[in-house]
Amino acid sequence: MSTSATAKVPPSPESPEDRRPPQNAVDRYFKISERGSTLAREIRGGLATFFAMAYIIVLNPIILGSAKDMYGHQLDNGQLVTATALTAAFTTLLMGVIGNVPIALAAGLGVNSVVALQLAPRMSWPDAMGMVVLAGFVVMLLVATGLRERVMNAVPYGLRKAIAIGIGLFIMLIGLVDSGFVTRMPDAAQTTVPLQLGTGGHLVGWPVLVFVLGVLLTLALIVRKTPGAILISIVVMTVVAMIINALADIPTWGLTTPEWPGNPVATPDFGLVGQVSLFGGFEKVGVLTGVLFVFTVLLSCFFDAMGTIMAVSDEAKLTDAEGQMPGINKVLLVDGLAVASGGASSASATTCFVESTAGVGEGARTGFANIVTGALFAVALFLTPVATMVPSQAATPALVAVGFLILAGSIREIDWADFTIAIPAFVTMLMMPFTYSITNGIGMGFVAFCVLRLAAGRGREVPVAMYAVSAVFAFYYLMPALGLT
Repeated sequence: MSTSATAKVPPSPESPEDRRPPQNAVDRYFKISERGSTLAREIRGGLATFFAMAYIIVLNPIILGSAKDMYGHQLDNGQLVTATALTAAFTTLLMGVIGNVPIALAAGLGVNSVVALQLAPRMSWPDAMGMVVLAGFVVMLLVATGLRERVMNAVPYGLRKAIAIGIGLFIMLIGLVDSGFVTRMPDAAQTTVPLQLGTGGHLVGWPVLVFVLGVLLTLALIVRKTPGAILISIVVMTVVAMIINALADIPTWGLTTPEWPGNPVATPDFGLVGQVSLFGGFEKVGVLTGVLFVFTVLLSCFFDAMGTIMAVSDEAKLTDAEGQMPGINKVLLVDGLAVASGGASSASATTCFVESTAGVGEGARTGFANIVTGALFAVALFLTPVATMVPSQAATPALVAVGFLILAGSIREIDWADFTIAIPAFVTMLMMPFTYSITNGIGMGFVAFCVLRLAAGRGREVPVAMYAVSAVFAFYYLMPALGLT
């Protein structure tokens, strides 16, 4: 998960007494002593970050593996575990060596939903992952040309926050549906209610009980500010599910069966790595829709990563007196490469994780913490049987918790008194879960913003880029009426 935040007041630097001359070549390269840290703190921070975000090894395969492409194909769960751990290890190590910041990366929650629920049903899996790779190339191009921050500045701050909130609500709804806590009403029911509680309006079965207990446990651990709360909840509820499964006759737990594997260690299956078609998706959906899909993946990664980078660097006291982080272009470049590499491995776009603040809280200040975190993800490559035994009802409580955390971290940042921002933000955050589409939420919010600013006589305040993007979205929505689909 990655939730956006913006540094407002630059922190004070480390006190001079915390800084010592470099002790060795590693210390000198990573500037450990220079930044007032120690090797022990970096190791401890790397461990904390890994355990805070290791849940993605379970959650990402569940989200991607539960979806089908236009041909009815599903991705293999074991191969997804390998792809997720591999990309997290590679990009986290790369960020540590090149960016020298304690910011770990992994498959982003939110963007994987875009890939699974919007791209894949309209094309093949290689086509969908190809669009993720293209989005990564665009990010790197924007960084190389210096346009990334300019594009970011074109979208109003309130709308950026609304996009994050909408993704959070969307993630929460996915968790409720995938767990069976909420189910779809069949069309034959002839009802205006699209969703219902549990089965037939009632919560029935042991699996749903596991989910409910998992949600309560996760939220209780978060309230107590327990490090690694999400991962702890997944592990505990998986054990509970295994016990229940041994005592009760349960036909299915959903996506996986909670049974302890005979051998918890296995050779990684790299079958999904390189299964990419860069331009095949455009043949399936057309150039305009394909461009919008790439743009949606880009936005899902773009603003969230920028906010996370600034939030973590601010907490780690890596910003200067103006609140800027020296060497940020290296960090942004690695972030763009991470998006592309996630698509190339079929793990979906990889992005910066705000859980990195767990490592910063333990004292991490340099990229050496990432070396520790990345190494642990590499070890996880050989633990696929353990990851695939987790039932969806034990993992989906994390989606509810992540959705809340995204909302809580962003909703107060919107100027609700300015209706030209508040209404588009409202439209953006609600249309994502209500239409089951992140693209729709972004597009409708952008169009609403431009129309309302014009109606208020404030059209000159809208950047040209916003008008251009909104026009593309408006044309996209009008295509069926124009007979172009």
